[in-house]
Amino acid sequence: MLQSFINYVLLLLIYTTMLALRTGSDSLWQILKKRWWKYIFLGLVDVEANYVIVKAYQYTTLTSVQLLDCFGIPVLMALSWFILRARYRLIHFVAVAICLLGVGAMVGADILSGRNEGEGSDVVIGDVLVLLGASLYAISNVSEEYIVKNLSRVEFLGMVGLFGTIISGLQLAIVEHRELMRVHWNWEVALLFTVFALCMFALYSFMPVVMKITSATSVNLGILTSDLYSLFFGLFLFRYKFSGLYILSFVVIMGGFVLYISTPTHTAEPTALPQPGSSGLDNAALKLEESDGDAPAVTVQFTRGETVVVSTD
Repeated sequence: MLQSFINYVLLLLIYTTMLALRTGSDSLWQILKKRWWKYIFLGLVDVEANYVIVKAYQYTTLTSVQLLDCFGIPVLMALSWFILRARYRLIHFVAVAICLLGVGAMVGADILSGRNEGEGSDVVIGDVLVLLGASLYAISNVSEEYIVKNLSRVEFLGMVGLFGTIISGLQLAIVEHRELMRVHWNWEVALLFTVFALCMFALYSFMPVVMKITSATSVNLGILTSDLYSLFFGLFLFRYKFSGLYILSFVVIMGGFVLYISTPTHTAEPTALPQPGSSGLDNAALKLEESDGDAPAVTVQFTRGETVVVSTD
């Protein structure tokens, strides 16, 4: 929790401060007045997603985490379908399947090289935590894509920094204060925490930029290669055993990723009501007047092809 807390504090200091210096409708105060409860929910989801995934390693195996973490991708696609109205083609489902095959090859290489040590203290609890974390990540990523495409990147990062700091700080004080006191602090430990926090800050800062250009699903497919990058570093730092399956899995995942982004998804349009047959409605105005004359007349301009819904008592 401390690792995430430092990251949220950095987001707070940079992006929430930027919001605080704004004026007008997109200022910090106006955003809090309009959408405060939504960002509390988003902050809670984001904090707990980070927490439960890391916590899962205490109970289950590396293989289980790698395999079950992929559960977030179909959840993400389903949420994008219903919330963002994203529509996929057959090639997108094929690309996702190819990426998941690459993950399977990577897990097989881990087993052959002996990286999958131990069975964990409680595999069932660990697996449930991974599935929960993957689902929470999917919710967070869909919300992020909606915000950066419809509002702004700074608003997303500023609000996540604000409420993430509060929620993770409270959770750190309640759940992990004893573990924190037992840490033997020195410059090496402090440096590791600092580097980790800076890497997370960079990830949070740049991911919305990529997500605005592409989508949350394509970003998560690309992130599947992160385990392979950690493996390549581990070959030198921790003397991991090398396997040709790692190269194969990397190529397969990257192939699926490139295939996915080669064909853009499209957004479903709302179903339009049948258009009136009269040609005189092309540039007409609909005028509603209250019978008592107290309320002013309301004029709604519409053209052919637009949908106008009017409700009156």
